[in-house]
Amino acid sequence: MGIRKENSTNMQNEKCITEGCNLTYAVCKIGGRWKLIILCKLEEGKLRFSEIRRQIPNITERMLTLQLRELEKEGLLKRTVYAEVPPRVDYELTEIARDLIPIWRQLENWGAKHKILLK
Repeated sequence: MGIRKENSTNMQNEKCITEGCNLTYAVCKIGGRWKLIILCKLEEGKLRFSEIRRQIPNITERMLTLQLRELEKEGLLKRTVYAEVPPRVDYELTEIARDLIPIWRQLENWGAKHKILLK
């Protein structure tokens, strides 16, 4: 994943959108196809990369790696590397991410209710 220039149109648009609306800011942090799924899988506790991958069978290793990095950068995941051979890495939710659990439960309920109506 390349680094975007600070003055690029894409970066300026993102800054404008996220600074102008708190809801948009929040959605940008957890938006995307895989981020909420990953966060939900970590709700019960720490998981290793391979365990997350097993629970989300259709995600590629590359995409999982990218999404985990983004979530860690956003402060939603904590990554712990253990000095072992072979190295062991655990991922877990931060307190900030734990604050989201009731919110994604409400979204889940809304989705269950409206999925049927909107088909």
